[in-house]
Amino acid sequence: MLAADRIIAVALMGLSLYFMWHATVLPIGWVEGSGPGGGSFPFWLSAIMLGASAIVLLRSFTRAAPHKNEKFIPDADAIPQILGVSGLLIATIAATPLVGAYVALMAFLVFYLRIFGHHGWLLIGILTIATPVFLFFFFEVTLKILLPKGITEPLFIPLYAQFF
Repeated sequence: MLAADRIIAVALMGLSLYFMWHATVLPIGWVEGSGPGGGSFPFWLSAIMLGASAIVLLRSFTRAAPHKNEKFIPDADAIPQILGVSGLLIATIAATPLVGAYVALMAFLVFYLRIFGHHGWLLIGILTIATPVFLFFFFEVTLKILLPKGITEPLFIPLYAQFF
């Protein structure tokens, strides 16, 4: 799996650099009177991803020598999980324009935590409610970045009236 670690780390480093380059089209620093620039969040998030990928790459070279029979191909138990999570992510992305980012995220969390994580309903309920609420306040109230609402847009009008 060291080969997979290295390939994915290098690919993520390249993707991070690409995102950072595109983020510089907008202001990255603090814009007087309006807060962080539009490119600030994507730039610094990509920089963190670049650093984390570099750490993964460096760690892959400092580990003990891999076993000679180590394969890049995942075992048979991992393939259904990989396909399931990939399908769930694709469904979440496809549902976002229709039902909104918050509802799509809530559905993703319920399915992921229950089916793949085998967690209890109390934890699922707490995370499914707390995550979209936190993201709403972080993106929409603090950063003034509106996320897609889809058909749930009318439900947010009272919140917009209160915060904007």
